[in-house]
Amino acid sequence: VEIGANDLCNFYTLVMVDPDAPSPSNPNLREYLHWMVTDIPATTDASFGNEVVSYESPRPSMGIHRFVFVLFRQLDGETVYAPEWRQNFNTRDFAELYK
Repeated sequence: VEIGANDLCNFYTLVMVDPDAPSPSNPNLREYLHWMVTDIPATTDASFGNEVVSYESPRPSMGIHRFVFVLFRQLDGETVYAPEWRQNFNTRDFAELYK
């Protein structure tokens, strides 16, 4: 995932979630966190960031799943920490925590 910005001072966090885990009809693990990369320099891509939650390949067991990528701009000097678990991750709560 390439950021492609021109600003050398900004860093980003990339989050990948499955809001349909384990199934669209019963998403009781919503949202399932598949990947989190922090400290991505604005002029580069995710490979230059800090992978705080390693990539876990999607394995939808039932139905059609959505996979959502969300990119957050980090505040100056902010450290973003990995959550304790992957299941029931909440993108909105995460954004609120680091706003």
